[in-house]
Amino acid sequence: MPAAGRTTVAAVALLNLLLGLLPLGFAVGMAATLSRVPGLLGAGGGSWAEVLVPFGLGAAALALQQILAPFQKWAGLLVSRRIDLHCAGRMMTASADRVPLPVLEEPDALALLGDAREAFQSSRLTPGDAVAGALALVARYGQLVGAVAVLAYAVGIWPALVAGGTALVIRFGQRGSLGRFAGMWRGLGARRRELAYLRSLASGPAAAKELRVLSAFDWLVRRHDAESDRFLAVLWKERRRLLFAPFLWFTAAGLAGATVLLLTLTARALDGAIDLFGLALALQTILVPMRFGVYFPESDAQTQFGLQAFHALRDFERHTGQNVGPKPKQEPEAVPREPVPPSAPADAIRFEGVGFRYPHGSRTVLDGLDLELPAGRSTAIVGVNGAGKTTLIKLLTGLYRPTAGRITVDGRDLCALDTEEWRARLAVILQDYIRYESTARFNVLMGAPGRAAELPDSALEAALGRAGARELVESLPGGLDTVLSQRYRGGQDLSGGQWQRIALARAFYAVEAGARVLVLDEPTAQLDVRAEAALFDRFLTLTQGLTSVIVSHRFSTVRRADHIVVLDGGLVAERGTHEELLALDGTYARLFRLQAARFDDTAAPAPASVPESRGDADVTPPASACGAAPDSDPDAGDAARPTLEPSR
Repeated sequence: MPAAGRTTVAAVALLNLLLGLLPLGFAVGMAATLSRVPGLLGAGGGSWAEVLVPFGLGAAALALQQILAPFQKWAGLLVSRRIDLHCAGRMMTASADRVPLPVLEEPDALALLGDAREAFQSSRLTPGDAVAGALALVARYGQLVGAVAVLAYAVGIWPALVAGGTALVIRFGQRGSLGRFAGMWRGLGARRRELAYLRSLASGPAAAKELRVLSAFDWLVRRHDAESDRFLAVLWKERRRLLFAPFLWFTAAGLAGATVLLLTLTARALDGAIDLFGLALALQTILVPMRFGVYFPESDAQTQFGLQAFHALRDFERHTGQNVGPKPKQEPEAVPREPVPPSAPADAIRFEGVGFRYPHGSRTVLDGLDLELPAGRSTAIVGVNGAGKTTLIKLLTGLYRPTAGRITVDGRDLCALDTEEWRARLAVILQDYIRYESTARFNVLMGAPGRAAELPDSALEAALGRAGARELVESLPGGLDTVLSQRYRGGQDLSGGQWQRIALARAFYAVEAGARVLVLDEPTAQLDVRAEAALFDRFLTLTQGLTSVIVSHRFSTVRRADHIVVLDGGLVAERGTHEELLALDGTYARLFRLQAARFDDTAAPAPASVPESRGDADVTPPASACGAAPDSDPDAGDAARPTLEPSR
């Protein structure tokens, strides 16, 4: 609640308390009015003021209640939005910035994060709704306390306590049943997520083409219906078990309490122990505890189910060891970080006896890897699938830490350097880079979002030029301000090759912002052959002065690198220039000749009328000799591949 503001929460609570007590004020006023009517009509007469004053006070209480009622919803929305903003910020901070990637990829952490995120991505109830609902209960409980006090005055203390106790028994019984139902609902989380996935798959555009080509839509609908039937069968069975029997017991308790109260009131009225004022007051007030066991639409679902997202967020933070506060804990150990020298890397980045195994993995991906990446030079990494290429990139970018050995930057342990400063020196495009549904300008500026306001427009133009994306941007209807998605008015989708040029421009924009290490994972996998050749004809010029690391299946991509490293079984099997490795006649030479032969076998003369490619065609190249197609290069045994983390 402090996230909503203590003053705001206190004011909203006071408003709800007032709204709970005003109906009792109306009841007292009407009871006083009715008790004085006989005296006014009697032989002795009476003053109209004696009737009009309580009537006016009761009417004023009713009018004030009607005036304040709309503000209750507005105040609840204010609190709800502030709480939701706070919780969403905690969730994004923990998942996108502070939680180490190995922890984030654990199934338990992903399940908790999914439960927390679900409330903010749909129309489900949120933690903010829960807080607003809890504040609305102030009105309900304030009204119950006031009703018990009025009944104690009108009927007696013991009947009033019976009424209040019965109301609380029914209320807490009803909430207990709802709580058990909510626990059962959480237990069905896996089935709910599977149903949601099947529903989104069948109703979204992403899979529409493949479902039609494979004629799989009818099968998918049958699968969805079968899973839905199984889910609902369990849900209804558990619902009856959890709610039906308690409903009967608490209904019986309510009837018993109401019977005792009404019989006591009748007996006292017949004995003359209660006057007309007390009788009128009791008859109006008795309805409050009798109706206290009903469902409260303004709070019950909100407090029960809205808190589920908060509990999932809290459990996620506990599971990942994160304490979202003013002093972030970015790594599992609280180790002081050294600043990264402005010139780093000036000498080399070295992998010294580096070993790595993924958490919960059974296979050692890297085993005593020794590798040197000379500063200011280009290094290409090649190898069959599972050799450790992608893992090497993850370690270099600080997404993971070595489980053995160390990585040094100019002789300083990378684990001892400030992670954020190091990542600011990196220009990284991973194979599964993010395609932001925003403008072309935004997609490029995400290479260095923290520096965009400081850099001139010429930096953006230079990045587009380096990536060969200037002509592409000029062809867009709104230029750089075109949204790269047809889901928006005036937006336009791009082909895979066009997106790859935008991603390359993003990396080169990070270079313009000061990055000194360029890391490219399959940088031309979706460019056609001519566009790729044009790019790498200029590669040495484009990367001059940078420490560049290229992971690729295409040997036409890596042959121009200053030196090439062949990984095999988590170790360096071969290293040297393209010519040296061919002369060595080892793994590299064999794979190079195999791939070259495949391109020769599939090549065909191009018709003279075919226009020169602009490099934006979405052409999928042949599968490489290294195994999988170029757009699929995960290390065997790798955990889920990370998305691009923008350099700062």
